[in-house]
Amino acid sequence: MAQQNESQNQSTHSLSVVKPMLIGAGIALVVISFFVFGVDNTPAEWGKFWRIRPLIVTPLAGAMGGAFYAFMDYQSSRGFNRTLAILLSIVVYFVGLWLGTVLGLAGTMWD
Repeated sequence: MAQQNESQNQSTHSLSVVKPMLIGAGIALVVISFFVFGVDNTPAEWGKFWRIRPLIVTPLAGAMGGAFYAFMDYQSSRGFNRTLAILLSIVVYFVGLWLGTVLGLAGTMWD
């Protein structure tokens, strides 16, 4: 019986990491979509498929910010200050989102 309980705890823990990552990636996708799909006339030197890079890179950065939130949530359950963990997670998420946006738009809109 003890082995079954350990496997249930392990699957619950892995799901708790996926949910914040999906939420972080979703928020990042919405943010970058405002920039990418708001452009009407694109210069020819940007290329035909210039939108693909920002739509991949920025949500990946958002997912990493969500993973950091899950890590800090785990640390707060082990005794780390909960308020500090949430504030640190928010700061890291926004810095990561900004860096992901810059990296995604480098050479096109961020020039």
